[in-house]
Amino acid sequence: MNDIPASERAGWPARLAAPGRGLLLLGLALAEAVVACVVAVTATLIPLGIGLYLFPPSVGWLSGLAERARGYARRWSAVTVARPEPARPAVPAGLPGRARWCWRTLTDREFWYEYRWSLIDPIVGAFVAGIPFSLVVYGVFGALVQPFVWQPIDRAGGSNWYTFVHVNTGTRALLAVPIAVAVTVLGLWCGPWLLRVHARLTRTLLTLSRTEELTRRVEQLAGTRAAAVDSSAAELRRIERDLHDGAQARLVAMGMSLSNAERLIERDPETARALVAEVRQSSSKALQELRDLVRGIHPPVLADRGLPDAVRALALDSPLDVQVDARLAHRLPPPLESAVYFALNELLANTAKHAGADRVDVAIALDEGLLRVRVRDDGCGGADPSRGSGLRGVQRRLAAFDGTLRVHSPAGGPTVIELEIPCGS
Repeated sequence: MNDIPASERAGWPARLAAPGRGLLLLGLALAEAVVACVVAVTATLIPLGIGLYLFPPSVGWLSGLAERARGYARRWSAVTVARPEPARPAVPAGLPGRARWCWRTLTDREFWYEYRWSLIDPIVGAFVAGIPFSLVVYGVFGALVQPFVWQPIDRAGGSNWYTFVHVNTGTRALLAVPIAVAVTVLGLWCGPWLLRVHARLTRTLLTLSRTEELTRRVEQLAGTRAAAVDSSAAELRRIERDLHDGAQARLVAMGMSLSNAERLIERDPETARALVAEVRQSSSKALQELRDLVRGIHPPVLADRGLPDAVRALALDSPLDVQVDARLAHRLPPPLESAVYFALNELLANTAKHAGADRVDVAIALDEGLLRVRVRDDGCGGADPSRGSGLRGVQRRLAAFDGTLRVHSPAGGPTVIELEIPCGS
């Protein structure tokens, strides 16, 4: 399967940018090597206690560099490198929580894939990514500098060679110029291809093998199926309970009131009239409860106007200042719209209840077959899916669509929650 569209393969802008991109990847490789050493040192300090505080930030730096490499591979070479699922949880407070977090990280396959990448990429990846930059620099040197430096080198008794040409005369210096131009063109021409090789190496190092991926996929689907069955059963029980305790009870009471009114209509019309008025009020309340129940199953505004307007309606009902930026070119499948709507409803409710925030920004966009939802608040932070049933419920809701939930919520805020759901349509 070819990862690059034809326009990108033939584009000179990408070729001209390849040497600079290769130099940037060389800088990234140097940072990887440094962080790999830091991670190793801080891991050895965990038994002494100080590593419990130094190891988590070093792992965060490593994951940040890996995420940057994923972004470069996607933007420059259209090679998608899968992100870890589920996202690594936040570091809990207290020594026992930090110890558990460190142990889970050290036994996590994704961590070891990232660490393996940080050891191999500075050697192999840096070599591949550095070729375009090296060729262009060498070519520019031969074309622009070599004709002017060969005489001082020759007078000093040095041996000056450019590729296979011994440059010790003006004629040979001029001969080096077309060779240098060819070297420069070669560096520009092969640059995008070498960056794709680097991106595929990144994908190989940072993603699971096919067998491991299929095994994890089967486990994920089994868990998703069980969660979906449990969620459906719980939803049916909730609907049954709401009907039994709400509208059904009111309808039974209305029937009894109408029976009493029927018996009293001849001998006590005033009492019968009061009962009928009471029944009319009860019918209005029963109708409102049924509407609320239907809204909880599938809101009419979601069915009629789609996800963006439904989320704006949620924003109007929220006690917080919620700003919505929704950019969708078309309607999404109804089950997906419903899942995202209720996920956002849960997130906004949690923010209003626990975050102490004043403002929430919600961004919804379709990007390369993914529905991306970003919720940012200016609250106190500290949100953790492992400690809150609300965020776990959102995770279970998204898992039925192969969606992921990422939470970045340092103490003191802000909290940023990202939802990603595959959307082939």
